Amino acid sequence: MSRKAELVNPRSKAPVVAIVGPTASGKTSLAIDLASQFNGEIISADSRAIYRYMDIGTAKPTPEEQARVKHWGIDLVEPGERFTVHDFKEYALGKIADIRARGKQPFVVGGTGLYVDALIYDYQFGKNYNDRLRVVPGYIVVGITMDRDELRNRIQKRADQMFGDSIVKETTCLAEKYGWGNEAMKSNIYPVVQEMIDGELTLEEAKQKIFFEDWHLARRQMTWFRRNKSIQWLTLEDAKRYISDTLVV
Repeated sequence: MSRKAELVNPRSKAPVVAIVGPTASGKTSLAIDLASQFNGEIISADSRAIYRYMDIGTAKPTPEEQARVKHWGIDLVEPGERFTVHDFKEYALGKIADIRARGKQPFVVGGTGLYVDALIYDYQFGKNYNDRLRVVPGYIVVGITMDRDELRNRIQKRADQMFGDSIVKETTCLAEKYGWGNEAMKSNIYPVVQEMIDGELTLEEAKQKIFFEDWHLARRQMTWFRRNKSIQWLTLEDAKRYISDTLVV
């Protein structure tokens, strides 16, 4: 890059910001606010959001949120199509380079710990896959932490919001196109909706079941992330302040 290009692209040397944490912790909203402030774009690190047409059931950023800030890593493959951790790493590296080349700030946001680790530790697949040494220079990694009861309330609220006519329609369309046996249909909210459609669960029972599944998911995510000593754990408010201070140029 020429000296002239560096002068007009102050983001070329800014760190990639990775924001991680459990489901429903507010990562996406925080990243959107920061990306809006710092001329950024977001790369999703969510192994569920890669599937096309699975929008409500995987809690993807809404169309309004995606219109506000450009998102990558969403709707990459058909449900059930193979997409590996190596695929994600190569995809994300390409998008980071592209975002920086256009003078913008990259944010990596998600709850799939293996995706994030592969990127920030530069996993060399087939060579030193499990060799965690240190974060590759050029990344800062912030984890969102909050009170246990607050997180439970956020998960319950999202479960309540997800259930409605739209999720039934989405699930039905996916089942008709890909079949209930599709691997992607066996996770997330879709099996629960199937039980509700079949009359095995009431609406309230379905809400409670998906709440418990997401709560257990959040605990598994935290177990994974807590092993990562490179993550700086902050509340949403403190994370926004810390990242903002880091990115001011």
